[in-house]
Amino acid sequence: MTRESTTVAIAGGGPAGLMLGTLLARQGVDVIVLEKHADFLRDFRGDTVHPSTIEVMHELGWAIEFLELPHRKMERVTMGTPDGLLTIADFRRLRVRSPYVAFMPQWDFLDFLVRKASAYDGFRLIRRAEVTDLVSEGGRVVGVRAETADGPLEVRAELVVSAEGRNSTLREVAGLTPAAVAPGIDVFWFRVSRRTDETAPFFQSGPGGSLVAVDRGTYWQLAYAFPKGEAEAIEARGIQAFRDQVAVLLPMLADRLDEITTFGEDIHLLSVRIDRLTQWYQPGLLFIGDAAHAMSPAGGVGINLAIQDAVAAANLIGPAARNGGIGVDVLQKVQRRRTFPATVTQRFQASVIKGLYAEDVPFFLRVLRSVPVLTRLTGRFIGLGVRPEHVAPLPE
Repeated sequence: MTRESTTVAIAGGGPAGLMLGTLLARQGVDVIVLEKHADFLRDFRGDTVHPSTIEVMHELGWAIEFLELPHRKMERVTMGTPDGLLTIADFRRLRVRSPYVAFMPQWDFLDFLVRKASAYDGFRLIRRAEVTDLVSEGGRVVGVRAETADGPLEVRAELVVSAEGRNSTLREVAGLTPAAVAPGIDVFWFRVSRRTDETAPFFQSGPGGSLVAVDRGTYWQLAYAFPKGEAEAIEARGIQAFRDQVAVLLPMLADRLDEITTFGEDIHLLSVRIDRLTQWYQPGLLFIGDAAHAMSPAGGVGINLAIQDAVAAANLIGPAARNGGIGVDVLQKVQRRRTFPATVTQRFQASVIKGLYAEDVPFFLRVLRSVPVLTRLTGRFIGLGVRPEHVAPLPE
């Protein structure tokens, strides 16, 4: 077994893990990030970069370079209804330097973070390293084990952070079970070619389900949302019935829906789960992002909430690592700071956002039509979150 040592070992090279690793390395903290894949090229991942995340890039002085990456801008979240187009959230008056959502392939975002992090001596990313177990001594986690392309690896660390996402291995190893919040929906993801200058509402609700349409330039990334547990019945009706349903929701796509041919290959099921841990830590171990609180894809807030967790954690862990050690009290502070935003967002998703996938326009959205100024509040809630985090100044 190969052995390494560092100050902070991070399991998971997604948005939360790489952002935390980058910010800690920027503060002079030694970090090893373990990522189980060889690259970041996976489809249908969270690609919505919200104003809160772009603002973090501004605070780091990286925004100009970051926004040179391929992306599409969305200044308002709109929904097609029988009464016409409805604005759900308006980002244009947010007091930030980039008041819009940027749809950016997650692999470009993660590659960008790796390039920035690699400029710091204390940062290491080990790819093809699948975390399998924790190393504990005297009632405290002191490291992590992984299987790599070169054989087993053990990384000793003062702190292990799980940023592995909703299917966290370390959460299971640590014996922590999240409490479920029923979301009531599942989603089929797929893509269809897009024609030049074609536009569509972000949400389109109708009989039997709803459709989310993300403009990716040359194609539409589409999410068909439907009541939870009905995936098998939809598949049983066949691919043509599915195409017909999509055509009802977004008729302009009807002449090219033969591009989708197979469930499981062209159409991917996302079983939506909302849950959260009651305790995000153990001595020497911390959970952040979806590993601590799995989010629904509604609103695309998951990636941005995870990044906010990472910023808050870095602001607290960095000074502790430089000044005597990362105790349980520091981990408690991370959870106390981030539990409230996660809980409020999940409740909003479970009780209000699921209404977007109903056949009838829910009361909350009808109110938005009557009182348009409220769209600024929903824009702030979705775009910035309940408690936006800011990058702490570097130590002198």
